[in-house]
Amino acid sequence: MSVVVSFAPGPEGEAAVAEAVRQSSVLGRPLVLVSTVPSDDARAAAQESADAVGGRVVQVEEGQDAVEVILDEVAELDPALLVIGLRRRTPVGKLILGSSAQRLLLDAPCPVLAVKPAAH
Repeated sequence: MSVVVSFAPGPEGEAAVAEAVRQSSVLGRPLVLVSTVPSDDARAAAQESADAVGGRVVQVEEGQDAVEVILDEVAELDPALLVIGLRRRTPVGKLILGSSAQRLLLDAPCPVLAVKPAAH
């Protein structure tokens, strides 16, 4: 079993990775980062985070559905936990959860931990 984290550069992705690293350490499980942005910068940031904790990176390629890639990894690995980052939203925006986050929360067959970046 492992801890899988959905990673995209930015405050939400950094918060998700930080919590996933913490959970990985607490649970004694390896970390798998799924880099959801198919760019060289995102790939490098994900690899840097994974290297820091001895994890591995799965890269979403151009044209792939990031949620499907994450769910495929979850199905294959049967992780202890999936960690995702959420954006802060306005009161109206809170009525509608992001479609990717919603799909992961509803379709992942493992526990899902949703984190937000610290308020500034």
